[in-house]
Amino acid sequence: MIREIFDRASALKSKLAELGKNIDPERLRDQIDKLESDSAEPEFWNDADNAKKVLKEIANLKQTLEPYDDIKERAEMAAELAEITDDGTSDAEDLRAEMAEIEEAFDKLELDTLLSGENDGANAIMELNAGAGGTEACDWTYMLMHMFLRYAERMGYKTDILNTVEGDVAGIKNVTIRVAGHNAYGYLKNERGVHRLVRISPFDANKRRHTSFAAVDVIPELDDDIEVNISPDDIRVDTYRSSGAGGQHVNKTDSAIRITHIPTGIVVSCQNERSQHANKDSAMKVLASRLRELEQEKNEQRMAEIRGDLRAIEWGSQIRSYVFQPYTMVKDHRTECETGDVNKVMDGGLEPFIQASLRAAAKPKE
Repeated sequence: MIREIFDRASALKSKLAELGKNIDPERLRDQIDKLESDSAEPEFWNDADNAKKVLKEIANLKQTLEPYDDIKERAEMAAELAEITDDGTSDAEDLRAEMAEIEEAFDKLELDTLLSGENDGANAIMELNAGAGGTEACDWTYMLMHMFLRYAERMGYKTDILNTVEGDVAGIKNVTIRVAGHNAYGYLKNERGVHRLVRISPFDANKRRHTSFAAVDVIPELDDDIEVNISPDDIRVDTYRSSGAGGQHVNKTDSAIRITHIPTGIVVSCQNERSQHANKDSAMKVLASRLRELEQEKNEQRMAEIRGDLRAIEWGSQIRSYVFQPYTMVKDHRTECETGDVNKVMDGGLEPFIQASLRAAAKPKE
């Protein structure tokens, strides 16, 4: 018998039982059964918008229930196999590897249950802006873009770069990225803030150490069924020629779009599509998301004033430092989570920091 695996599997089953109190799998099954029964009715597709909404709700419920059932079944099987498997054999090593995968899947499911915000399940729109520091800051912003794209790839998310403003020498001054996938916003929302880089700049002939900053903003993308009324009189639409790498239409037609919302001063741009019409649709969707986020922030500020709750505004504050020289370290200043493997983090290994921020946010406030 492999006592170690048996104990780990038993402990995991206990954790699943506790998690089940929050998930309530039987309730989820009842909800899925009812919605699937409704979708089987002949008149279900008479209302296409409602049908789409119901199918999306079924998919979201299954994304919680199916991993729970799968982990529970695998943990029970691992416990049974541990009782009949001898340690020191190849089967024992295979069982250890399987147990590690089960525990990793449980950690992800546990994190998913922390994403209970109204927009946590939505796609995310990320905007990265270079801070002061010229070329060094633009290069840092490019590195951050690569980091987030790699993280999204590791998570199985789809990404689209909606707009890019390149640096004068290297890197990028600004980039807008759409990250599409279940809970994309929930996982990325706490990346909002200022990210600090310390390294010996490759652009400094004297090899001096530089500190650079880049600001990251993250907002949820609105669902198609959520409407935000934008008056045509409140926006100014400018067209210009796309820049950077692209197809045959780049730098030949005024397909890029810049929309300014006059009352708020919010500016959004899009140039990744070939047609002006498609770029405008994408830009309007980003603008609607930003306006809704702005309204929610105003509501939160009003509630804070009513409660007398003075909270620090994270935008513009340093949330994480990335040190390349004279030593290597990435440290999150909100959770104290840190690692010396800076290369892994820059290759998208953000899971420890995102997990720490979600767990910290879930703790009761004193």
